[in-house]
Amino acid sequence: MTTVDTATDPSPTGATGAFPDAFLWGVAFAANQVEGGFDEGGKGLSQADVIPFRVASDYVDITSLMEASAASIAQAVATPGTDGYPKRRGSDFYHRWESDIDLFAEMGLKALRMSIAWSRIFPNGDDLEPNEEGLLFYERLFLRLREKGIAPVVTMSHYEMPLNLVTEYGGWTNRAVVGLFERYARTIATRYQGLVHYWLTFNEINTTVIEPYTGGGVIAREPDPGVDPRQASYQALHHQFVASASATRIVHDVDPSAQVGCMLARMSHYPASSDPADVVKAQFDNNMNLFHSDVQVRGRYSGHVRRFWRDQGIDVRMEPGDDELLAANTVDFLSFSYYMSLVSSVAPEKYGATGGNLFSTIKNPHLSTTEWGWHLDPEGLRYVLNDLWDRYQVPLFIVENGLGATDVLTGSPADPTMGAPDTRRVHDPYRIDYFVQHLRQVREAIADGVNLLGYTAWGGLDIVSASTSQMTKRYGVIYVDADDDGRGSFDRIRKDSFYWYKRLVDTNGEVLDELMSQKSD
Repeated sequence: MTTVDTATDPSPTGATGAFPDAFLWGVAFAANQVEGGFDEGGKGLSQADVIPFRVASDYVDITSLMEASAASIAQAVATPGTDGYPKRRGSDFYHRWESDIDLFAEMGLKALRMSIAWSRIFPNGDDLEPNEEGLLFYERLFLRLREKGIAPVVTMSHYEMPLNLVTEYGGWTNRAVVGLFERYARTIATRYQGLVHYWLTFNEINTTVIEPYTGGGVIAREPDPGVDPRQASYQALHHQFVASASATRIVHDVDPSAQVGCMLARMSHYPASSDPADVVKAQFDNNMNLFHSDVQVRGRYSGHVRRFWRDQGIDVRMEPGDDELLAANTVDFLSFSYYMSLVSSVAPEKYGATGGNLFSTIKNPHLSTTEWGWHLDPEGLRYVLNDLWDRYQVPLFIVENGLGATDVLTGSPADPTMGAPDTRRVHDPYRIDYFVQHLRQVREAIADGVNLLGYTAWGGLDIVSASTSQMTKRYGVIYVDADDDGRGSFDRIRKDSFYWYKRLVDTNGEVLDELMSQKSD
């Protein structure tokens, strides 16, 4: 495990307010949202392939957008093709990956945070032998990245476990899935030894207790009045922790030079007031978010979650040797996503339900919001970086941060018959401003002494949204010409933010000091 002697090196990156020379600038996306080709190359169905397009306004609880029942899965399996199931087509990266990587190289990117579709390697999850065609697809992709000088940062499981493990095994509630994941981890670690230096085990592992299907492959069932519905989620989560520790051990055994990280959806909580009860509530909420990284970085469950389980009557079954496995196989670095901060109170009803903001109903009056209602809190990113560094003292990596917005495409495609050039453009100064405001705070955190490996913006290309499966909530610096129904050319069009991000990489962050009024190329 990587260690840092902070007594002799209070600023591990050697930073004095600027970004380190080896800083990994990049973009990020997940296989299930970008690849498409859901039934090609020997791939099996994944849990994401059965989530349909949904309209967020139809759901009171936004987390239910990403859930599934036995009936909805059966209907999806019986539905052929991609109509109604946008993740099956993604952004067509499966067929366009070479030219897409050329675009990433044009930006000068140092890293691409991506994932491997588990069901492309083991179509059913419990197959005895891997799918060679799937293995070869990623091998070619990694070789192309190496040619372009782009380091892959690869997530083993990013909301895309094989559907068979969901329907036949009960997802991560079944201990047997741990062994199947170990087989998968050993297969890819061995095959891509020397091609992948940075591995992540599970994406946003804390979502398993928020979105049990998406995070843990746990199907929604009829409520049992005698069973806490959180019981299955926490059991699934424990199995994921065990699998993550096993995968970390496997990677280190196969390739001692490789680094393994965990990945957390970091949602910091502010108290709604200076009332000590609100402060304690915010502390509790933060600790319940951070116990996930406690397990993977410190190697043990915190007292906060153990007390919570006792108080709530939740009994997580652990096998002999689990504690020792977790303690002996901690990660080398901590990666996380950051999109917003939240507000906690012992009496949230006093503040009124505002809706919209993910996982929170209390509006922070000091912050603006995105068009999807998410709090915009750039300074919160500096706070999070310092908080995580002080707590863990391991290298950090921001692997998701970006703005979802409705972009407007202007102009027309080229018309060779008329000699007309391609005039299509996307002007997105709001996205550039988002990057500037957040990255200035990242720079401040580095000056504070935080050891930060890199920053990969979500999501490079426009991709299918994780929650609603829509294309019109766009995160990319590269526009993908497709609508929510999959209509369009799927052409790639550089947005203004593409050119700005290129300057960001070329100048190693110095572009952050330019006037925002400066026009993009």
